[in-house]
Amino acid sequence: MRFQVFKNGKVVDKFTLCGAYLFGTDGITIRRAQITFKDGVIECEKPNLETAGLALLWPIDGFGKVLLPTTCLPEREQPYNLNVEIARAKLMQIINKREDWSFFNQLEGLADFSKEAQDLFIQAVQNISDAPLASKLADKSLEKAIVFSEKLAGEQADSLFDARSKNHGFGKGCLGCQVDTKRITTPEYLEKLLKLFGFVTIPVNWAQIEFHKGTYDFSTVDACVEAFSKKKIAIGAGPLLCFSKEYLPKWLLKSEAGFEKIREAAYQFVSNMVTRYSGNIHAWRVVSGLNVFNYFGFSFEQVLEMTRAVNMAVKQGSDRALKIIEISNLWGEYYATAANTIPPLVYVDMVVQSGISFDAFGLAMHFGKDQAGMHIRDMMQISAGLDYFAPIAKPLYITEVEVPSQDGSGLYDGEVAGVWHEKWDQSRQGQWIEQFYKIALSKPFVERVTYSNLADTDDSTIANSGLLTVEQEPKESFQTLNRLRIAIFRG
Repeated sequence: MRFQVFKNGKVVDKFTLCGAYLFGTDGITIRRAQITFKDGVIECEKPNLETAGLALLWPIDGFGKVLLPTTCLPEREQPYNLNVEIARAKLMQIINKREDWSFFNQLEGLADFSKEAQDLFIQAVQNISDAPLASKLADKSLEKAIVFSEKLAGEQADSLFDARSKNHGFGKGCLGCQVDTKRITTPEYLEKLLKLFGFVTIPVNWAQIEFHKGTYDFSTVDACVEAFSKKKIAIGAGPLLCFSKEYLPKWLLKSEAGFEKIREAAYQFVSNMVTRYSGNIHAWRVVSGLNVFNYFGFSFEQVLEMTRAVNMAVKQGSDRALKIIEISNLWGEYYATAANTIPPLVYVDMVVQSGISFDAFGLAMHFGKDQAGMHIRDMMQISAGLDYFAPIAKPLYITEVEVPSQDGSGLYDGEVAGVWHEKWDQSRQGQWIEQFYKIALSKPFVERVTYSNLADTDDSTIANSGLLTVEQEPKESFQTLNRLRIAIFRG
């Protein structure tokens, strides 16, 4: 498959492939695909002849730079016009989501945008033999379509969010935050945390707690539990297990243990943790990102068995605790290149079908970094992504979410990480958070949204993503979230 790339009606001679991957008709990323750019053409080599789509970071005048897909297309000798195919996919998504949501309201001030986008696209297709002209028409179509799509996603979310609020459909802990363990003794930090959130989650790292086999250092978690146990706030913790190297004890890494021994060690650690805090911690992120993070190379069956075993350990340690299985990287780009991984929705389906005893799925979402799963996407894509969980008979918890409050460098540079409307600043962060929270909490199956960090910290996944500065001064996003909290509980 080949795609010709145009800018302002001219074939480009330079184009940086950021976040690019191929996917099949089932939405699953295609492995062993090679994507290269040369002489104005993106060439995609894949291991089969099946239809496929290309997704990549794409600039849109007046909107920014977001990761967008094409539709799935058959192989052919002649290159496709990438500008046309990206516009086609966005228009199709708008039609499909309006049907899914049964939302056909007229959008104030944008009534003509949808029609203009469609008319421009029809003109692009009619002039497809004149590739430069077709690309210019497609670009104009996409500019209008993506603005309309975000407005559509926002309006649909607003209506459902308001209805849920008026019907008192939000629990007290629907707004949560992950705790910075280094700041729990700081009164200003605690004051702002308790003002905004009804739920906190205490981070857990097996490597730091069981530094030596059978010897546990619970001091950090103990201090957090002590700080919050007398406050009117619900407490969660986790992830109990994450099979990424930095979460695994060195003694276990050096032991060269087989699966059974690893499962036994994990079960023992989880049992000790949950039993110790059964009176204080009522929600556990039991296992995080086992669809992505699989340091030991577990097979499909072993991944399921580990998931089952550690959920049993939590149930045994605290029969009433909420057990959350967390998914990382909703769109599954990692599957293209990372061995021993499972596409996210395949893992979800495996867990549901296996009869594992658990209570909810969790979803970690980070945006603003040139890394798989973290490129900027538009709000309709995010809303559509969350909708994957609608048919599942389990609630969904957004266990982590964060975006930056200023443009960064390197992996955090908007040119490679993505731009949402304009470069990141405090105002842009606040606007993004308001839209994301309303979209997420408008879904009746989403129980809670947990922000990743209250204050800026060096060890966050996304730089400068806190709601407070390092000096703990409130950013605009803090005030935005506070207004949202008031709206929720006054409803």
